[in-house]
Amino acid sequence: MTKLIKIITLIFISLSIMACSSPSLDKHLGSTPELKLETFFQGELVAYGMVLDRSGNLLRRFNVKMMADWQGNKGEIKEWFEFDDGEKSIRIWQLEKVGNNNYIGQAADVIGIAKGRTQGSALYWQYDLEIEVEGENYTVTLDDWMFLLDQDRLFNKTDMTKFGFKVGEIIIYIEKL
Repeated sequence: MTKLIKIITLIFISLSIMACSSPSLDKHLGSTPELKLETFFQGELVAYGMVLDRSGNLLRRFNVKMMADWQGNKGEIKEWFEFDDGEKSIRIWQLEKVGNNNYIGQAADVIGIAKGRTQGSALYWQYDLEIEVEGENYTVTLDDWMFLLDQDRLFNKTDMTKFGFKVGEIIIYIEKL
């Protein structure tokens, strides 16, 4: 009986790990249009988004005005957020292309360095972000997946996790002006 319990436990753990695996960036090799951050994030952009809880319930909506500029391998993206409850915030990203299809970034509320890689029309971007919830500061991990729809539009889906558990999701549509 003990051996049977071990086998069932091993199967359950294996299935759990497979269910939690992330999509592979390599599956986007050759997809078009090709996403280059220094090309898409250039000039004035606007974004519309929402924050969902871990069950998919809508928590907040927001709009973002963006101004992006690249000089060589270094870029800056200024983001002005306005939430549906009246809250406003600003994030300024300092980005750098550090290799073929590889990027890093920093912002005031980002803990450490954000790292990302593009492949075809997709970008996988991961970083830790400090957020405030009801007066308390928390650090969450963001797994960003961005998909270039065409030369002027990009879709972004982000999973927020804490200790490996999904705590929320952000969905953003970004458009060049």
